[in-house]
Amino acid sequence: MDYKNKTIITLARECNEYVFKNFVYTKGITNINTTIDEILELKKGVCQDFANVLLQILRTAGIPCRYVSGYICPNHEGLRGEGATHAWVEIYSPTQGWLGIDPTNNIWVMENHVKLCVGINFKDCTPVKGTFKGIAKQTLSVSVSIGYEDGRHFEEINNVLMEEMPLEVQEQLDHMEQMQQ
Repeated sequence: MDYKNKTIITLARECNEYVFKNFVYTKGITNINTTIDEILELKKGVCQDFANVLLQILRTAGIPCRYVSGYICPNHEGLRGEGATHAWVEIYSPTQGWLGIDPTNNIWVMENHVKLCVGINFKDCTPVKGTFKGIAKQTLSVSVSIGYEDGRHFEEINNVLMEEMPLEVQEQLDHMEQMQQ
Protein backbone atom coordinates (compact mmCIF):
# COMPACT_ATOMS: atom_id res chain seq x y z
CA MET A 1 0.00 0.00 0.00
CA ASP A 2 1.35 3.42 -0.94
CA TYR A 3 0.77 5.34 2.26
CA LYS A 4 3.35 8.07 1.71
CA ASN A 5 0.95 10.24 -0.36
CA LYS A 6 -2.14 9.80 1.84
CA THR A 7 -3.31 12.01 4.65
CA ILE A 8 -3.29 10.69 8.21
CA ILE A 9 -7.09 10.79 8.20
CA THR A 10 -7.38 8.80 4.95
CA LEU A 11 -4.81 6.24 6.03
CA ALA A 12 -6.45 5.77 9.45
CA ARG A 13 -9.87 5.32 7.82
CA GLU A 14 -8.51 2.72 5.37
CA CYS A 15 -6.70 0.80 8.12
CA ASN A 16 -9.82 0.91 10.30
CA GLU A 17 -11.89 -0.50 7.45
CA TYR A 18 -9.29 -3.23 6.85
CA VAL A 19 -9.53 -4.42 10.47
CA PHE A 20 -13.33 -4.30 10.40
CA LYS A 21 -13.56 -6.31 7.18
CA ASN A 22 -10.85 -8.87 7.92
CA PHE A 23 -11.53 -9.76 11.56
CA VAL A 24 -14.67 -11.42 12.91
CA TYR A 25 -16.27 -10.05 16.07
CA THR A 26 -16.43 -13.12 18.33
CA LYS A 27 -16.95 -12.98 22.10
CA GLY A 28 -15.10 -15.36 24.40
CA ILE A 29 -12.34 -16.42 22.03
CA THR A 30 -9.65 -14.07 23.42
CA ASN A 31 -8.81 -12.44 26.74
CA ILE A 32 -6.73 -9.49 27.96
CA ASN A 33 -3.54 -11.53 27.66
CA THR A 34 -4.05 -12.56 24.02
CA THR A 35 -1.11 -11.37 21.93
CA ILE A 36 -1.20 -9.55 18.60
CA ASP A 37 0.26 -12.64 16.93
CA GLU A 38 -2.57 -14.78 18.30
CA ILE A 39 -5.19 -12.27 17.17
CA LEU A 40 -3.65 -12.13 13.69
CA GLU A 41 -3.73 -15.93 13.50
CA LEU A 42 -7.33 -16.22 14.76
CA LYS A 43 -8.64 -13.21 12.82
CA LYS A 44 -11.33 -13.10 15.52
CA GLY A 45 -11.86 -11.26 18.76
CA VAL A 46 -13.62 -8.40 20.49
CA CYS A 47 -13.16 -4.64 20.65
CA GLN A 48 -9.86 -4.71 22.57
CA ASP A 49 -8.43 -7.07 19.93
CA PHE A 50 -9.65 -4.91 17.05
CA ALA A 51 -8.16 -1.84 18.76
CA ASN A 52 -4.81 -3.58 19.37
CA VAL A 53 -4.53 -4.70 15.74
CA LEU A 54 -5.38 -1.19 14.49
CA LEU A 55 -2.84 0.34 16.88
CA GLN A 56 -0.13 -1.96 15.55
CA ILE A 57 -0.94 -1.12 11.92
CA LEU A 58 -1.08 2.64 12.56
CA ARG A 59 2.13 2.65 14.61
CA THR A 60 3.89 0.71 11.87
CA ALA A 61 2.78 3.42 9.43
CA GLY A 62 4.20 6.10 11.76
CA ILE A 63 0.86 7.56 12.87
CA PRO A 64 0.71 8.68 16.54
CA CYS A 65 -2.13 6.79 18.20
CA ARG A 66 -3.36 5.60 21.56
CA TYR A 67 -5.69 3.00 23.07
CA VAL A 68 -9.00 4.25 24.50
CA SER A 69 -11.17 2.45 27.02
CA GLY A 70 -14.76 3.43 27.67
CA TYR A 71 -18.36 2.62 26.80
CA ILE A 72 -20.79 3.00 23.94
CA CYS A 73 -24.17 4.23 25.11
CA PRO A 74 -26.93 2.12 23.54
CA ASN A 75 -28.90 3.88 20.83
CA HIS A 76 -30.83 3.06 17.68
CA GLU A 77 -27.62 2.28 15.76
CA GLY A 78 -27.17 -1.14 17.36
CA LEU A 79 -23.38 -0.91 17.54
CA ARG A 80 -21.19 -3.80 18.63
CA GLY A 81 -20.01 -3.29 22.20
CA GLU A 82 -22.96 -1.19 23.40
CA GLY A 83 -23.57 -1.14 27.13
CA ALA A 84 -20.36 -2.94 28.04
CA THR A 85 -16.79 -1.84 28.31
CA HIS A 86 -15.52 -0.93 24.87
CA ALA A 87 -12.20 -0.03 23.27
CA TRP A 88 -11.21 2.06 20.28
CA VAL A 89 -8.24 4.06 19.01
CA GLU A 90 -7.41 7.75 18.82
CA ILE A 91 -5.06 9.07 16.16
CA TYR A 92 -3.27 12.39 16.31
CA SER A 93 -3.74 14.76 13.40
CA PRO A 94 -1.55 17.91 13.43
CA THR A 95 -4.49 19.95 12.13
CA GLN A 96 -7.37 18.42 14.13
CA GLY A 97 -5.80 17.00 17.30
CA TRP A 98 -6.88 13.64 18.71
CA LEU A 99 -9.61 11.87 16.71
CA GLY A 100 -11.32 8.66 17.79
CA ILE A 101 -11.87 5.80 15.38
CA ASP A 102 -13.68 2.55 16.22
CA PRO A 103 -12.48 -0.53 14.28
CA THR A 104 -15.10 -2.79 15.88
CA ASN A 105 -17.86 -0.78 14.17
CA ASN A 106 -15.86 0.81 11.31
CA ILE A 107 -16.87 4.34 12.33
CA TRP A 108 -15.38 7.55 13.64
CA VAL A 109 -16.17 7.96 17.33
CA MET A 110 -19.53 9.61 17.97
CA GLU A 111 -21.13 11.39 20.92
CA ASN A 112 -22.36 8.06 22.33
CA HIS A 113 -18.77 6.87 22.83
CA VAL A 114 -17.86 7.65 26.46
CA LYS A 115 -14.11 7.88 27.00
CA LEU A 116 -12.84 6.78 30.41
CA CYS A 117 -9.12 6.28 29.92
CA VAL A 118 -6.35 6.50 27.31
CA GLY A 119 -2.98 4.81 27.21
CA ILE A 120 -0.46 2.91 25.15
CA ASN A 121 -2.55 -0.26 25.37
CA PHE A 122 -5.09 -2.08 27.55
CA LYS A 123 -2.66 -2.46 30.44
CA ASP A 124 -2.62 1.33 30.85
CA CYS A 125 -6.43 1.41 30.94
CA THR A 126 -7.47 -1.49 33.16
CA PRO A 127 -10.65 -0.87 35.18
CA VAL A 128 -9.02 -2.14 38.38
CA LYS A 129 -5.34 -1.65 39.13
CA GLY A 130 -3.32 -2.00 42.28
CA THR A 131 -1.84 -4.46 44.70
CA PHE A 132 -3.23 -6.44 47.59
CA LYS A 133 -1.31 -8.21 50.33
CA GLY A 134 -3.03 -10.91 52.30
CA ILE A 135 -5.54 -13.67 51.81
CA ALA A 136 -8.80 -12.84 50.11
CA LYS A 137 -11.41 -14.16 47.76
CA GLN A 138 -11.87 -11.86 44.81
CA THR A 139 -14.85 -10.96 42.68
CA LEU A 140 -15.33 -8.12 40.24
CA SER A 141 -18.62 -6.70 39.07
CA VAL A 142 -18.94 -3.73 36.74
CA SER A 143 -22.13 -1.67 36.67
CA VAL A 144 -22.91 0.86 33.95
CA SER A 145 -25.82 3.25 34.30
CA ILE A 146 -26.63 5.68 31.50
CA GLY A 147 -29.31 8.36 31.62
CA TYR A 148 -30.42 10.08 28.43
CA GLU A 149 -31.75 13.62 28.09
CA ASP A 150 -35.08 12.27 26.80
CA GLY A 151 -35.60 10.32 30.06
CA ARG A 152 -34.54 6.88 28.84
CA HIS A 153 -32.31 4.91 31.16
CA PHE A 154 -29.97 1.99 30.53
CA GLU A 155 -28.27 -0.12 33.17
CA GLU A 156 -26.13 -3.23 32.83
CA ILE A 157 -24.18 -5.26 35.35
CA ASN A 158 -21.34 -7.46 34.17
CA ASN A 159 -19.83 -10.03 36.48
CA VAL A 160 -16.24 -10.36 35.35
CA LEU A 161 -14.88 -13.89 35.29
CA MET A 162 -11.87 -14.17 37.51
CA GLU A 163 -9.18 -16.81 37.26
CA GLU A 164 -10.30 -19.97 39.07
CA MET A 165 -8.54 -20.63 42.33
CA PRO A 166 -6.98 -24.09 42.71
CA LEU A 167 -9.06 -26.33 45.00
CA GLU A 168 -6.18 -26.69 47.49
CA VAL A 169 -5.88 -22.89 47.86
CA GLN A 170 -9.66 -22.52 48.16
CA GLU A 171 -9.75 -25.11 50.96
CA GLN A 172 -6.96 -23.27 52.81
CA LEU A 173 -8.81 -19.96 52.51
CA ASP A 174 -12.05 -21.54 53.74
CA HIS A 175 -10.20 -23.02 56.73
CA MET A 176 -8.55 -19.70 57.61
CA GLU A 177 -11.89 -17.92 57.31
CA GLN A 178 -13.46 -20.41 59.72
CA MET A 179 -10.59 -19.92 62.17
CA GLN A 180 -11.18 -16.14 62.19
CA GLN A 181 -14.84 -16.54 63.18
